[in-house]
Amino acid sequence: MLKLVGAFGPNLPPLTFHQLREPLLKKEKNYTEDLMQPHKEVWAKKGCSFMSDGWTDRKEMTLINFLVNSPHGTVFLSSIDASDEIKTGARMFEILNEEIKKIGPENVVQIVTDNHASLKLAGKYLMDEYPHMYWTPCAAHCLNLILKDIGKLPFMKMTLSRAMELTGFIYSHGWVLRLMREQINARELLRPATTRFASSFLTLSSIHKQKNNLRKMFCSEKWVENKRARDPKGKAAERTVKMTNFWNNVVRVLKLTGPLVRVLKLVDNERKPTMEFIYEAMDRAKEAIAKAFGDDASKYSEVFEMIDKRWNVQLHHPLHAAGFYLNPIFFYAHPNIQADKEIMKGLWEVIQKLVPEQDQDKISQELTLYKEAQDLFGMPIAIRNREKKSPADWWDSYGAAAPILQKLTIRILSLTCSSSGCERNWSTFEQIHTKKRNRLDHNRLQDLVFCKYNQALKERFDCRDIVDPIKLTDIDESNEWLLGQFGEGDNAENDLVDEEDDLRWGVVGEATGVEENWGPNLRSTATARVRGSSSGIASSSRRREPDSEDEDEFNEEEEETEDEEPLQLDDDDDDEDD
Repeated sequence: MLKLVGAFGPNLPPLTFHQLREPLLKKEKNYTEDLMQPHKEVWAKKGCSFMSDGWTDRKEMTLINFLVNSPHGTVFLSSIDASDEIKTGARMFEILNEEIKKIGPENVVQIVTDNHASLKLAGKYLMDEYPHMYWTPCAAHCLNLILKDIGKLPFMKMTLSRAMELTGFIYSHGWVLRLMREQINARELLRPATTRFASSFLTLSSIHKQKNNLRKMFCSEKWVENKRARDPKGKAAERTVKMTNFWNNVVRVLKLTGPLVRVLKLVDNERKPTMEFIYEAMDRAKEAIAKAFGDDASKYSEVFEMIDKRWNVQLHHPLHAAGFYLNPIFFYAHPNIQADKEIMKGLWEVIQKLVPEQDQDKISQELTLYKEAQDLFGMPIAIRNREKKSPADWWDSYGAAAPILQKLTIRILSLTCSSSGCERNWSTFEQIHTKKRNRLDHNRLQDLVFCKYNQALKERFDCRDIVDPIKLTDIDESNEWLLGQFGEGDNAENDLVDEEDDLRWGVVGEATGVEENWGPNLRSTATARVRGSSSGIASSSRRREPDSEDEDEFNEEEEETEDEEPLQLDDDDDDEDD
């Protein structure tokens, strides 16, 4: 652009305010709409997912985003100003239905939202209005709620609180931060991620990896001689690092949450559909947790109850079961899959809902070809590529012998599990709707976001790898990735202070008085510490209650009470268990 300006010469007339706001913006919007045309063709051929999410901006304006996801990528459709709306189930149904008609109801396979009561009710109304559609909760949101449930366990809350105080002290004092970076080779402890809970657990993993370096730092002469070592917060940080119970609990936290964070990372992506992987991913996550504790159920049963509660009440869906069955990677690796009542029930529910009655008998016959690997399904090239191609691409290549089943399967395997694309769109709003631009009216704001976000989505989608299938081995190995081999790090008190000496950190902790006797009942002891202490780390944990998070988001869950109850704009409340 600069070269063109220079080539024109000194008399180039600048664009006027009106030209930028009106004709040029309309021209850019028309160009962006032309980029969307291939998406619309894919919606008609392979189906799509309609997604929505809400947000409150700097002027307390409530905006609701609408996006469409398909195998061709995610598209920002529109947004509305819902500041004056009472978000009842009936009203949300009207709003969502109006947007769905713009796409074409026949093209929509599923509606993905969070678990708010009004949206769940609106989803029920939409399924009544369009019998071929499914409403599904956002898998990333449900996994966040699982992590939040686990984070409420007393030992978990105490460990995270101490880790937050440790990193907070280090990063709020320049000298301490420089000392830490010298000790850990200029690496960082803080690990930002796409969600708050994932950030907490990844940061905890980073702290664990630097355990020895942090211990050395707080035992160094530089630290001991500095005034920060005599500061109350400095003493608390030093006490935490020298406390073997803290490190033991860090290991326990990571073993319980590492596989779940991996599943969250799997579903929280826009490049590859994950409908056919979520079922197996959750099973593998639980297996990895159990393996990390040597199958001692007493160490993880409470967490499994939390996972199962969310899975059974909110997350599990017939589409997940059908996706698992129709994924050749898993189907041919599980010879007894036909005996799994839950999976078979989900499969036939989906067939009855998405396939016209006159074709259901034909699809039953075509399923036999798939089950017995006959015709194209049994060709050597098809067998070799079961795990090399993405499931949808595999069906597109080798499913022609079962055309009705092929069409249904591609529509299912091309679906997303998450509405995270909606949430990422809010960062685009924030970039455009800054304090200097806070007078933008909603329509112009929407046009700017429409152009910027859709063009960015296209660039990101063009870089994806559509053929490479998703691998779940990183879930199986997630705890090794976080901790090294299974079983290591459980007894921090046995760690040597120096490899050339027999002195152990447990002895140091007892001698310096930093150790705590949690006692046999970890829950009751930790609870007493959190509630009873009036100073130090425990009182800080009271200030960090999980309920004080992200007031800018729209996805708080509430008990489904009266249909007329207004929506509360807060984050991830987790009592939606009906």
